[in-house]
Amino acid sequence: MNAESIIFDLDGTLWDSSENVAASWEETVRSLGNPLLKNVHITGEDIRGVMGMTMDEIAGRLFPMLSATKQYEVLELCSEEENNFLASKGGVLYEGIEETLSKLSEKHRLFIVSNCQTGYIEAFFEYCGLERIFTDYLCWGETGKSKDITIRQIMERNKVTSAAYVGDTAGDCEAAFKAGILFVHAAYGFGKNMPEDKIAASAKDIRELAEIFG
Repeated sequence: MNAESIIFDLDGTLWDSSENVAASWEETVRSLGNPLLKNVHITGEDIRGVMGMTMDEIAGRLFPMLSATKQYEVLELCSEEENNFLASKGGVLYEGIEETLSKLSEKHRLFIVSNCQTGYIEAFFEYCGLERIFTDYLCWGETGKSKDITIRQIMERNKVTSAAYVGDTAGDCEAAFKAGILFVHAAYGFGKNMPEDKIAASAKDIRELAEIFG
């Protein structure tokens, strides 16, 4: 595939942190003692179901019983604790990730763009030690913009002229399409109901990306 740079989603593409994110959020919610949250129990399945959404969208989905202001307050607390939790306990890295990324970095510049909060990508790097492989990264927490705009911003600040986005959800696909770049489906991730006509290539295992990008 002809792409000078490769931009990666994070959750469902480079690792699966859903179980530990759920454990962290559940612990934080319980510590608040808010009676409106007494029946809220967050599972890994819940987290996998909202992966790819922006953090404010996730708060609205998981805490609909709260006002928008309270949702944001709970979100801030959960996100802060989540970053600390993941930096030490991490998530499940997809098998072959380091070898695959190292090989891709020989011919391509690598980036991460995620809809996560500020500090989440740094927690991923602290846990896995792969920051050296990536040229740059950017997230919703820093831009407050939709993923396609965040993709364009990281491309512009790094003077990227040709790129492909690797992600696992339909939202990732749509973001790449709006940003005007190719989309490669991480079919081993969380996404369902993918728009097949917008997919340039598909990988059932992260190690297949080395062959897709050559």
